[in-house]
Amino acid sequence: MHSIEVVLAMLLAVVASGYLVRVIPSSIPVPLPLVQIALGAVISGVFGQGVTLEPEIFFLLFLPPLLFLDGWRIPKVGLFRDKAVILELAFGLVVFTVIGAGYLIHWLIPAMPLAVAFALAAIVSPTDPVAVSSIAARVPIPKRLMHILEGESLLNDASGLVCFSFAVAAVMTGYFSLASASRTFLWVALVGLAIGIGVTALISATQSWLSRHLGEEAGSPILISLLTPFGAYLVAEHLDASGILAAVAAGITMSYVELSGRALATTRVQRAAVWDTVQFSLNGIMFVLLGEQLPGILARAAVSVEETGHLSRWWLLLYALVISAILVSLRFGWVWVSLRINLFKAGARDEALRRPDWRIVAAVSLAGVRGAITLAGVLTLPLLLPDGSEFPARDLVIFLAAAVILVSLVLASVGLPWLLRDLDFPEEPAELRAEDGARREAAAAAIEAVERTRHALSSASAADADLYTNAAVRVMADYQKRLEGSAGGGVEAERLRANRF
Repeated sequence: MHSIEVVLAMLLAVVASGYLVRVIPSSIPVPLPLVQIALGAVISGVFGQGVTLEPEIFFLLFLPPLLFLDGWRIPKVGLFRDKAVILELAFGLVVFTVIGAGYLIHWLIPAMPLAVAFALAAIVSPTDPVAVSSIAARVPIPKRLMHILEGESLLNDASGLVCFSFAVAAVMTGYFSLASASRTFLWVALVGLAIGIGVTALISATQSWLSRHLGEEAGSPILISLLTPFGAYLVAEHLDASGILAAVAAGITMSYVELSGRALATTRVQRAAVWDTVQFSLNGIMFVLLGEQLPGILARAAVSVEETGHLSRWWLLLYALVISAILVSLRFGWVWVSLRINLFKAGARDEALRRPDWRIVAAVSLAGVRGAITLAGVLTLPLLLPDGSEFPARDLVIFLAAAVILVSLVLASVGLPWLLRDLDFPEEPAELRAEDGARREAAAAAIEAVERTRHALSSASAADADLYTNAAVRVMADYQKRLEGSAGGGVEAERLRANRF
């Protein structure tokens, strides 16, 4: 079977997964990624072969648009409101996980070199909000907690992948210097961020100038937005900076560029639909690809296990469960200690801060679901070392990363509904409650204004009545979600408020 046919079969599996997950009873919390992984395994079993991509090409195709979109769409209000907590999780926890899990994995599997263990720990440190959102669709997660998880995943994608690249470089060269790595990190981070901001601003300014003087085709702004993350990523990589951070910075910059309101409303609506399709397709394909490659990964990982002295394949399951337990424990410990420090600081300032239920800490720990970024990153491991020998334990690392994704999805699907059921969350500070109340009142006022405008326009131009009605219904639905207080509604309302699309 030709590769293009396999790709088409994978796209069909992504479409089918969207319907299958709706057929499953709501009492069974099966997230969408698990359904896509299962369909990928079916494709592998039926056709007996799959797609083989070069690691660099795979990285380039999948990561820039996904990271760009995360930066573009993340709610900025929630991001800045809980910036301290998000930064602690996105940077402090990643470094803590890489060091702690790296040494523990090397102790657990002595045949895996320490640098390779650090690479595995780094690539499983980023979390995936898409997987959590699919669970939240069946078991609602509080809006503020979702904002924290989204903000964490946006930043820890970059920090985890940068740590992963350092670990892989250490394996390839056999040398690691903390001082050199620190200097290199500052370069790749700062230059990467600057390139992401600069490329996006330059593209937006150029597009605006061309539109004013020459006009443009209707689809040009959409195509330019699709190409922007790849441009930022490639420019950064060419300058030995972080293309990952460049893509994230480009997305965040684009959200502020859109505040100018230069894009037409029809363009924003069409672009939103295109990007929703891109996000759904890329995330879905990666999970289907994981399921499609699982049989081969398992077979090759079994060979790696034999090299450690264990003849039974059940050691693979043991490794996966122990590593998953290590990650959850490290995350739980970090969140608990961080909470205690915040309580101590609040007490020193004579602030009344209620100690949250332990189930909140446990929920945050289980909500650290691994997903698309972990899979995309681990598949970029080099095939060979510079001397021509095989990359040590590559197949075992890929299997363990894939197994951690599966275990984290199952744990979150089973554990989060139980932890969040009838949970009493701490009350927000008075100023934040007032701010949220003002936003709800503004949303209600916006709905009323849109409805009045729709009636006025419909009576003035009967020919366009259907167009005005459809547009009004779409806008009012977004604001209505905000009034309902759902996590998804908050995200949609934030997009509309910022005029992102």
